[in-house]
Amino acid sequence: MADKSNFDIQTLGVPAIPSPINLSKTSGDKIFNFINENDRILADTSIHNFNTCMENMSKPECLEKAGPREKLFFNPEKTTAAIVSCGGLCPGINNVIRSLVMALHYFYGVKRIIGVKYGYEGLIPENGHDFMDLVPDKVKDIHEFGGTILGSSRGAQSVEKMVDSLVKNDINLLFTIGGDGTLKGANAIGEEIEKRGLNISVIGIPKTIDNDIDLIDKSFGYETSFDVASPIIRDAHNEATGAFNGIAIVKLMGRDSGFIAASTAISMPVVNFALVPEMHFQLDGKNGFLEALKKRLNNKKHAVIVVAEGAGQHLFNDDSKSHKDASGNIVHQDIGLLLKQHIKEYFDGQNMKTTVKYIDPSYIIRSAPANANDSLFCNRLAYHAVHGAMAGKTKFVIGRLNHKFVYLPISKVVNKRKKIDLEGEFWFGVLQSTGQPFTMYDE
Repeated sequence: MADKSNFDIQTLGVPAIPSPINLSKTSGDKIFNFINENDRILADTSIHNFNTCMENMSKPECLEKAGPREKLFFNPEKTTAAIVSCGGLCPGINNVIRSLVMALHYFYGVKRIIGVKYGYEGLIPENGHDFMDLVPDKVKDIHEFGGTILGSSRGAQSVEKMVDSLVKNDINLLFTIGGDGTLKGANAIGEEIEKRGLNISVIGIPKTIDNDIDLIDKSFGYETSFDVASPIIRDAHNEATGAFNGIAIVKLMGRDSGFIAASTAISMPVVNFALVPEMHFQLDGKNGFLEALKKRLNNKKHAVIVVAEGAGQHLFNDDSKSHKDASGNIVHQDIGLLLKQHIKEYFDGQNMKTTVKYIDPSYIIRSAPANANDSLFCNRLAYHAVHGAMAGKTKFVIGRLNHKFVYLPISKVVNKRKKIDLEGEFWFGVLQSTGQPFTMYDE
């Protein structure tokens, strides 16, 4: 059992500046209390973990509770903050940007807030991307729109040059909004800052529509994604039922993790098959996907298939795995088109008439504005990120674990991607909703 110090958050120094937020230190006075540095949240709340710790006389893994501290490390009047968004678009980025600006300005009185344009590229002067001054009036309405007002980009940049840019512009706080690659970049920036002995805080706000950031309950934009996908599935179902042996294939995001496809299948129970990257399946064979689809058509005369973009990549040639994007991610082949082709060939070969429609709404979904629940979530993530930053914490990610907001070391959440547990209750819920076979391959 790891000691709780494995999740301790690095700080730049001893906070000594009184917070301008007028909170309480007394319980029962109906005023929110400052968070004590000793407040911790259990990482594992199971009775099994409790018993194991008792038997081994060990401390359970704990994480720092997020929230405002009584003492600050940074003097708000002399603090400059910068915000950068990286990677693919995701519902809620503008919400996070807005809430960061509002919290910095109104809670703490930080007057200079810089928007870094087009991702980490904007921290490299040679790229010619000017900074954007962010003030409440400029960001007050941006939550109504999808995308990011700062722009975004993929790909690594020189860590040394990015830190040089932070120093040149007297930036004390760097808020990075992004997924796995962005967070790894933020951690590298933090390490370079530490090597130089600088007092600059680096904060990660996890953004991945795929919900594949490890350790945390969820990432923002994820709920909006299957919310927006649901009416698309409804319309796909209408297409399928409108033809004899109609088949609708809808491809959704999910490079390595199939949470969006799985959640959409549960929220729209007209889905008959959900195919995700975590599962192995074969097309042919008596227990393969095509035979299962045939049984569905014989019984109901229509079928709706939801497939995550990263599913079924084992069905392509190995040569396809050598292509990578600017972020170093393998460029996946189009599983939707492959399914459409093989379904048509299979049923044509059996003289069985079908009508197959393929729909890929990915870019529409990821560009949508956040729904109400994600908007609320983005707001709280941003506020807690600001509280931790002003207290001098660095190289941390703000996230929610066991329904509590906590600070986690960036290094801990980038070790691996979160994936669906095929033996877990969530995936069992998918199988119950779709009615698809538990496995679709021959032993």
